[in-house]
Amino acid sequence: MNPSPPEWHESHIRVRYAETDRMGFLHHAQYFVYFELGRTEMLRTQGVSYRAIEDAGFFLVVVKLECKFKLPARYDDLLRLRTIHVRTTPVRIEHRYELYRDDTLLCEASSTLASVDRAGKLQAVPEILRREE
Repeated sequence: MNPSPPEWHESHIRVRYAETDRMGFLHHAQYFVYFELGRTEMLRTQGVSYRAIEDAGFFLVVVKLECKFKLPARYDDLLRLRTIHVRTTPVRIEHRYELYRDDTLLCEASSTLASVDRAGKLQAVPEILRREE
């Protein structure tokens, strides 16, 4: 049995100039990069890295990603990303995301990752990522 991983993790991100569009807003595609950063850092707090998971033959691919934008982020904003573990099934992991500037919610999102092998065939989530639910 694995020790229970955290249910959520917070990352702080400063919006860089290269991540903004011509209007000075954080480009919509960049939010998805931030969500990946949140998942990666959440794993890192458990002493696990994506690299080690992939080296063991497990690949976590995004099969669903949804985002609801409420307010824009801008260049040089300091953001707080909360990454929340929602559920792990035998072959999938679901997360929710909340992105804040100070206490203002800028967007909410969710993702589903599937565990696949090198050939892209579904396989069980690696034991180290399984949760007692």
